[in-house]
Amino acid sequence: MRICIDLMADALAARARGEAIQPLRTPVRLPDGSGLMVTMPAWVGSSSPALGVKVISVFPGNRERGEDSHQGAVLAVDPDTGALLALLEAGAVTAVRTAAVSAVATRALSLAGAMDLAMLGAGVQAVTHLEAMCAVRPIRRVRIWNRTPAPAASLAQMAREKFGIVAEVVNSPREAVRGSTIICTVTGAAEPILKGDWLGPGSHINAVGSSLASTRELDSDAVVKASLFVDSQESALNEAGDLLIPIQEGRVTQAHIKAELGDVLIGRHPGRTSPAEITLFKSLGLGIEDVAAARYVVEEAKRTGAGTEVPLLT
Repeated sequence: MRICIDLMADALAARARGEAIQPLRTPVRLPDGSGLMVTMPAWVGSSSPALGVKVISVFPGNRERGEDSHQGAVLAVDPDTGALLALLEAGAVTAVRTAAVSAVATRALSLAGAMDLAMLGAGVQAVTHLEAMCAVRPIRRVRIWNRTPAPAASLAQMAREKFGIVAEVVNSPREAVRGSTIICTVTGAAEPILKGDWLGPGSHINAVGSSLASTRELDSDAVVKASLFVDSQESALNEAGDLLIPIQEGRVTQAHIKAELGDVLIGRHPGRTSPAEITLFKSLGLGIEDVAAARYVVEEAKRTGAGTEVPLLT
């Protein structure tokens, strides 16, 4: 996780400097609404360039089958020749890199001494987000809310055993958020689970779960109340229901976006400007994050002899 946090910071900073190519992702939605498939190509230029594409499907009904809702692959491509270098399972890459990006945002935007964490959701992303938050802030307590209690109890046990922090399962999102200085929303909710009335001065929110224009985890009051930062302005204005719905309601405009996270990282924007400010990072996920993570994994696999090499038919 700590390695991935630095990788994601480097990739986002490279994009802010104009050293990356990041097209808007292309979705294919099934007519019955059961799922969608998304392609996310990207290139990142640096001392070790990365090129590739993630193809991932999101089928929420998989949870009822005991399977991950996110399925797919990351194709790592040689940036010099265009040859396919490796095929990586996308679920694992997505779980780690998404949490790592939230950690980058938390490190850049939250109060340095923030130690009370609220986790809304208890799935795969909650597990990696707990690790990521503990990597960048001195977390001492986490309160967890989930629609079903068993995953929340399992996450609380992990928090105690792995990170040595006080962990409590609560009965409502409001109870989880009360007094928290860092809030992570990592659910599959289509309607708001986090309300602006609950947010205290100085809090920071990582809004992760919703990636469709028609769904959101935060109500409009929460968005209005917060200083909004995004991974990509283009993506946010096309895909983020957390922002687009308040815009449609006339509560905010596009100008409500303070900056992209990469602009904060390279000093183009100051980020948080006061201890009482409420900051919000809306995460949608970018292909540059996937290809940067894949590049590192491929390099480490070659170094350590991990993975399986297979010939491609020609």
